[in-house]
Amino acid sequence: MTERICPGLSADWLNSWLASVGITALDPQIRLRWTEGPSPVAVLSAEGNADPIDVIVDAWPSLDRLYDMPLKADWRNSEQSVERKISVDSFRNRIQIPEARSHSDSWTLSSTVTDLVVDKEGNVGHGPLDPPGPGTIKWLHHRLVKTHGYVTVSNDRISASLDGYGERETDNGLGFDLTRITSQADKSHKTVDPVVEVLAFFGLVLFPVRGGGVDQRISGSPSFVSPRQRGWEERSRVFRWPAWEQLLSLWGIDALLDVWLPNRPLTWAKVGVHAGWQTVGYKSRGSSDPTIGFGTQRLPL
Repeated sequence: MTERICPGLSADWLNSWLASVGITALDPQIRLRWTEGPSPVAVLSAEGNADPIDVIVDAWPSLDRLYDMPLKADWRNSEQSVERKISVDSFRNRIQIPEARSHSDSWTLSSTVTDLVVDKEGNVGHGPLDPPGPGTIKWLHHRLVKTHGYVTVSNDRISASLDGYGERETDNGLGFDLTRITSQADKSHKTVDPVVEVLAFFGLVLFPVRGGGVDQRISGSPSFVSPRQRGWEERSRVFRWPAWEQLLSLWGIDALLDVWLPNRPLTWAKVGVHAGWQTVGYKSRGSSDPTIGFGTQRLPL
């Protein structure tokens, strides 16, 4: 297998970690591991003698694919739209369509929202990796399509991002990368690497959103219940993720996440994990600051 070390995809950056997982989701012949040391980075391998960059370019999602995702607001001219605020009826209408349930990208719904948490207005709950955005940023699928539009895919463009010098664009991206936030002391704007953002979206395939079956419209229901997303510790509201030494496919990563115990570091070596991290949330400047972002803190060994 041909390996490529990717210094631009560091394990201690949530978006690049998700992007690395997303690469394995785009093409099943890609395998992923992480270097060891203070700052692990992704190592991608492709079957045979294929260059991982060539594989990523060939597997890059088309705009047609994005427009046909069941998460799209007016998907296939469906009767009920799903945007940022999704009524439980609209959500159930969408997921009950046979073509949506059997769609290869049906996970775009289950990895963003759930009807197992319904608020007082009758809207379904969003996972932590589907945060709200200010103004015209709108909903996650809208952000994905907008970010995708910055990328004219080529070997050079993909290589630049994987090597750590990808061109950044003035945009909010998916809306949870802390590195997009610039200085509060000047008039600079949020910027993202759109290649990393698009790939990170596909990493969400392994992180479904669930809930406790709470409908806050019903008298006596808990006043506030958050949806749960895989990888998030419910009480502390942090997301934890590992770096591992063995080459894994998407479904190998899926299995590893099932057996990795973030709170028991003495067991990590048994499953090939040599480091782990957790999110640190951005602290807003006040009730009028809608900014959301996730930084990183290394887990102790």
